[in-house]
Amino acid sequence: MTDTISRVETFLVSPRWLFVRIETTDGIVGWGEATCEGRSETVRTAVHQLAEIVLGQDPGRIEHLWQLMTNGSFYRGGPILASAVSGIDQALWDILGKRLGTPVHQLLGGAVRDRIRVYGWIGGDEPSGIADAAAAAKASGLTAVKMNATPAFGKLATRAEVSAAVARAEAARSVMGDDGDVAVDFHGRVSLPAARQLIHALEDVSPMFIEEPVVPENSHLYADLVAHTHLPIATGERLYSRQEFLPVLAAGVAVVQPDLSHAGGITETRKIASLAEAHGALLAPHCPLGPIALAACLQVGFATSNHVIQEQSLGIHYNRDADLLDLVVDQSVLASSDGWITAWDAPGLGIELDEQAIRAADKTPHNWRGPIWTHPDGSFAEW
Repeated sequence: MTDTISRVETFLVSPRWLFVRIETTDGIVGWGEATCEGRSETVRTAVHQLAEIVLGQDPGRIEHLWQLMTNGSFYRGGPILASAVSGIDQALWDILGKRLGTPVHQLLGGAVRDRIRVYGWIGGDEPSGIADAAAAAKASGLTAVKMNATPAFGKLATRAEVSAAVARAEAARSVMGDDGDVAVDFHGRVSLPAARQLIHALEDVSPMFIEEPVVPENSHLYADLVAHTHLPIATGERLYSRQEFLPVLAAGVAVVQPDLSHAGGITETRKIASLAEAHGALLAPHCPLGPIALAACLQVGFATSNHVIQEQSLGIHYNRDADLLDLVVDQSVLASSDGWITAWDAPGLGIELDEQAIRAADKTPHNWRGPIWTHPDGSFAEW
């Protein structure tokens, strides 16, 4: 009898992760990550609703199940559904790799590289500590870092606000040097007029890329920004499908950043990467999340020719109750001492998780929420 999906479980794990565990009738277990920062409890409900579709099905029919989960309802799309699909999709690829005894990147066509360069996050919301954080990252072996450009930012930026943002970026650049890289994330906090000013002011710092200069709802504004700078523009952590990436690619963004826990998992991210390649754009998946999401990103990166660099969350400020590798049995496969992670051959996503610790963590599930910011006049400010 064909091996079928017999069980779907979810675990809300600190600091802000949502793990998906799928078991088959043959006893194969696959893991995925459906984390949706600030909305993971809602996604958890969506995963269990989608379980109605996948239970009893052949886990190897990944594309078919992805189509059913994504398109099998009249109302589709959005971060909640896409994140739920993502977690299940990752787990199905994990199962297929384990069933066949091969890593996921081999199932995607085989490795096109031996190792992947990674970067870490060093803050930026506040002016103090940037140089120290960059120095610590560099000492750990990282050759690239990312920082927020600003705290809450005025809709018409003052000279002081722009100067402060440039000073923070220059502090990081002074540590990383000309051979290292500093990416600057606007985090959607900046209006179009202010983004024009700030991007221009940052040009001498030579950022690796400018990330999410405006909110994703304003994707139609990217052509204007791209046309007025030579700096690479990146976006995509809040875009959830090929269709949503198409306008920003047509506008000329240089780097796309789908999140494998938000954008339909491995299945859809590979399609987004192909679409990006056709537009001359590079792939740098968003991943300030947990170890399963990172493993999925790396498996895609090993097999994707236009992949350029990978975000990872070791030591990020969100990880107060647990850090990236705490629940991984063999931490060496995801650890980096020189700014790179080397390909490995373990089947599936290639990591072994401490299931007992995961089940224990879920007994006190997190309820992580992003902050709510305001401008000096009391109006809402983008975080």
